[in-house]
Amino acid sequence: MALKGITVIEMAGLAPAPFCGMILADFGARVIRVDKPHSPDVDRAARGKQSVIVNLKKKEGVNVVKRLCSRADVLLEPFRPGVMEKLNLGPEILTKENPKLIYARLTGYGQSGPMSHKAGHDINYIATSGILSKLGRHGEKPYPPINLMADFAGGGLICALGIMMALFERSKSGKGQVIDANMVEGSAYMGTWLELVKDLYFSKERGQSYLDGGSAFYETYKTKDGKYMAVGALEPQFYRALLQGLNLDPDKVSQADDQDAQSKLFQEIFLTKTREEWTETFADLDACVTPVLSTAEAAEHPHNKQRAMFLKSSDPHALHIFQAVPAPRLSRTPAEEKIAKPLPEMGEHTFETLKEQGFTQEELRDLVSQGAICQKERL
Repeated sequence: MALKGITVIEMAGLAPAPFCGMILADFGARVIRVDKPHSPDVDRAARGKQSVIVNLKKKEGVNVVKRLCSRADVLLEPFRPGVMEKLNLGPEILTKENPKLIYARLTGYGQSGPMSHKAGHDINYIATSGILSKLGRHGEKPYPPINLMADFAGGGLICALGIMMALFERSKSGKGQVIDANMVEGSAYMGTWLELVKDLYFSKERGQSYLDGGSAFYETYKTKDGKYMAVGALEPQFYRALLQGLNLDPDKVSQADDQDAQSKLFQEIFLTKTREEWTETFADLDACVTPVLSTAEAAEHPHNKQRAMFLKSSDPHALHIFQAVPAPRLSRTPAEEKIAKPLPEMGEHTFETLKEQGFTQEELRDLVSQGAICQKERL
């Protein structure tokens, strides 16, 4: 795998950093998650990771993390600015011991600026980035796309990209560096295209442009059975095929017609058939019309199934039956495309990992007695 031989120390956090760590683990990195004692296990993006429990309130626990980082390639931390410094685990200390260490910091607002120490969530970050103002129906309030934009796209994914670039640069310079990844800037960067084509596609008010609900030919429509079809017939040739599938006369219906009236017409027609029937109708038409599928349905879709796009857990009690395979696909060094192990238990790998990192049995006993580490919360 592409990242085989790379060791990542991930300080436990929520959503963005765990997703970033999962990307690295999927492509072969050894990701050691440092968990706190008695903390709830909320990391569901933990496949392929190992878990060690370290008490950072103990000097001895802090020293454990220092020793782990002295032999690691990447440190991934999700705390507000200054937290790691207060623990004596800041970049100046850790990179002095290990100049090749890539120190990745993933926060909401970044390491500097008047809002850098403020709390926030996905909705706040995309609001501050300018992206949220563009999302929503006309005449309605802005509406966030769950927490995909800032947490996962602008946060975890962009941070993983930064780590990849730093690893590549290190292969030439031999030096690590500090990465300041944050969800406001990451989200704004993801939305660069919106500004570049604003005059072409987004010149009207929110919800009145081609791609945000303002056009009848780029919309979702309810079907007879209460399900939905997605229509993306933007270009003229696709629009003509859409009309063909809807049995409408192209001499009487135009892409330039009033969009509200056209949307109402399309909705009335889509309500006459089930989603399955419409899927069959458009199967041989290149109209950019597809069924709106749930994750379970997507896993069984012939195209996705042929490409083995979803992993299915063999554990009937698993919280997540389906998981998407890592992307993109690499021809020589692909990611591991199977659910090889269940999610790690908190502290499951404490002793195993620390032994591999050079800790002796006597040191481990001392650390346990000092309350600096524990295994599976039982010690």
